[in-house]
Amino acid sequence: MTDTNMTAMTRTAAAPAARTTLPPPARFRFWAWLWGDKRALISLAYLSVLVLAAIFAPLIVPYAPNKQNLMDLLAPPSGAHWLGTDDLGRDTLSRLIYGSYNALYAASLAVGIGVAIGVPLGVFIGFVGGWVDQVGSRIIDGVLAFPPLVLAVAVTGALGIGLANAMIAVGFAFAPVLARTMRAQTLVVKNAIYVEAAVGFGASRLHLILRHILPNAIQPVIVEVTLMLAVALLAEAGLSFLSLGVQPPESSWGGMLARAYHYVEVAPEQMYAPGFAILFTALAFNTLGESIRVLLDPTIKRR
Repeated sequence: MTDTNMTAMTRTAAAPAARTTLPPPARFRFWAWLWGDKRALISLAYLSVLVLAAIFAPLIVPYAPNKQNLMDLLAPPSGAHWLGTDDLGRDTLSRLIYGSYNALYAASLAVGIGVAIGVPLGVFIGFVGGWVDQVGSRIIDGVLAFPPLVLAVAVTGALGIGLANAMIAVGFAFAPVLARTMRAQTLVVKNAIYVEAAVGFGASRLHLILRHILPNAIQPVIVEVTLMLAVALLAEAGLSFLSLGVQPPESSWGGMLARAYHYVEVAPEQMYAPGFAILFTALAFNTLGESIRVLLDPTIKRR
């Protein structure tokens, strides 16, 4: 046997081994994507710092958030008060850090309520189909006809003023959007070949939903949830600005903006800290959500 034949046989034997090379584990692919997408990395780092600041706020704030100093009202930024003081002499940095807890708590509560209601509802009406799907879809369309913030204000007026009631209202506004997304995905997934095969093997409806439909239909919802966190953050700030959310003397970014608005001509710098906090946090959620959408959707060209 010549060297040429030996080389050909070696390449033929090695070819199947090359084709059967396993892809890297999912956790390695995730970190490779995160490291390659600098915007997602920066957004995740910023949100991580924000979460840590909210958790350890009592340990890192320089002053108590409600401590007043009537001799130092509307003070500009200085060494003693890095972001100045408000109209009651309270340290702006301390109130900003404490406000991050309310902002993240409110966003998580609203989105959590939306997911708890919308996802099961969308899977149910999409899986059952028929008249259940038609009636459920019409109800969802009717609720979506109302602007979310207007609906939140109406529900807050009915339930009472307060952060929890405001976020429950926002969560009810999110639920129809998630239900419609899950319904559409369920209609696609339940007709897949692997679902029909599971039905042929005698799988129960609960098994089909938990094992096959829900895991394969949840990806768009993950992206929407990330984007809804930014919307919930803005809704909480808007409701607190209108005195329908966090109530004084608790700190919130929207409430800080509302107080600073009355003194914008005297101390305009008081609006910068809460305004930029809302801007950067909403931008971080949106950027991370867009990056996750690109990661989960193979049809989008990755740069």
